[in-house]
Amino acid sequence: MSGKYLILVGDGMADWPIAGISNRTPLDAASKPNMDFMASNGAVGMVQVVPKDMYPGSDTSNLSILGYDPAAVYTGRSPLEAASMGVKLGPDDVAVRCNVLTLKNEGADTEMEDFSGGHITTEEAGKLLDSLQERVEDKGVRFYRGVSYRHLMVWPDGADTVETTPPHDIHGKKTASFLPKGKGSELFREIMEISREIFRDHPVNRKRISEGKLPGNSVWFWGQGKAPRIPTYKEKFGLAGSVVAAVDLIKGIGIYAGLDVVQVPGATGYLDTNYAGKAEYALRALEEKDFVLIHVEAPDEAGHNGDVQEKIKAIERIDKEMLGPILSRVREKGGMRVLLMPDHSTPVVLRTHTQEPVPFVFYPPPPGLSTTQGLRYTEDDARKAGNEIVRGTQLIDYLLA
Repeated sequence: MSGKYLILVGDGMADWPIAGISNRTPLDAASKPNMDFMASNGAVGMVQVVPKDMYPGSDTSNLSILGYDPAAVYTGRSPLEAASMGVKLGPDDVAVRCNVLTLKNEGADTEMEDFSGGHITTEEAGKLLDSLQERVEDKGVRFYRGVSYRHLMVWPDGADTVETTPPHDIHGKKTASFLPKGKGSELFREIMEISREIFRDHPVNRKRISEGKLPGNSVWFWGQGKAPRIPTYKEKFGLAGSVVAAVDLIKGIGIYAGLDVVQVPGATGYLDTNYAGKAEYALRALEEKDFVLIHVEAPDEAGHNGDVQEKIKAIERIDKEMLGPILSRVREKGGMRVLLMPDHSTPVVLRTHTQEPVPFVFYPPPPGLSTTQGLRYTEDDARKAGNEIVRGTQLIDYLLA
């Protein structure tokens, strides 16, 4: 098929049955006529997005969806985010994701209260990091502002083999056994301790606490790595394309893939993002390009927050405000194939990512996959359809077939 190609990733949309919604998943409980239309008239099935021996992060999974083998190209999450932030890494620079977050209690009882610091603002987090930079100037590291709680530290000639843990994986748990380990971990731990000392009585946090908000009272390091080598989409598939996303990780993947990054007003990377604007800007980009990836973080954030109703709401808004206009474009002009899927599951009950296969749906259906009338876009119906893809990197072959 020659023409236009669109991938819409609802980050973390897939889930497990939840007792509070009659043992349904959010995809089953949501009102989503456009997704269900695609399932009944397209090709729905299940895919193992990343190899089972790799962590199902949004980094490895979105690389796989785009057709890149994460086992071959992935060096860490933070170098991808650095590209989006315009931070050029030298060959021996190590980029490290730096969350500004909320810890509670002290010493051995320290617990991960909120991996987002109560969704601290970019400006507030930036002031905290400025104070930290002054204090650790002698360590040779540099901090760069990202968005909200998501920031970057660059460690020249650093060690990229430190063992770290994503903070969203340990919500409500004591942090002692999850602190950085191995060569280079001493620096990470030292700066994390210094941040707690500096942030404790910082004016930013005094104000947040007075307003009833959680303080951003520590940094947490994870996702470190050196710059990867990734062929562009033009080199790999002969396509010119764009990426529409609010988070630096997905923008950074797009930059390494040679895709244009489309900036959408009001795209926040959270539940209040500009859903309709993302679809509008993506379709506008397709007028000039062959391919576009749209990434929506909202369902994943709801999953990490343990909020089933917000997850359902995010799915319904994706369906109405994004998929509706996209399918209208397919019907009006033709010559376009759409792939809708999550990159991984983020079960509300666990509040973190899991590794099982997730449901995908193509419309129109590509050669090699069957259509079954009457199916809905749910985990159960995707399993019933019998379309099983064993590797996420195969998805792009079906999309372009």
